[in-house]
Amino acid sequence: MNKAELVAKIAESTNQKKKVTEEIVNSFIDAVEEELASKGKVQLVGFGTFEVRERKARTGRNPQKKGEVVEIPASNAPVFKAGKAFKDAVNK
Repeated sequence: MNKAELVAKIAESTNQKKKVTEEIVNSFIDAVEEELASKGKVQLVGFGTFEVRERKARTGRNPQKKGEVVEIPASNAPVFKAGKAFKDAVNK
């Protein structure tokens, strides 16, 4: 399911126009991005948690240049951890 299909499904189930639903979905995405950019987290009880984890600097290999060693800098990565109710719903 892509974003357009998600918007259509939500619009149908809530009897809202797609345009309004798309604005709501975009607002949700923007709010999550803003919170994670400020190193916060978004916890939706029963669904899951969006948070940022730090990745340490490490060395890797470039497969296109015969295994040349490359330094990979430290970075932040957004992660999602599914909640118990969400996991249970998926595993029915």
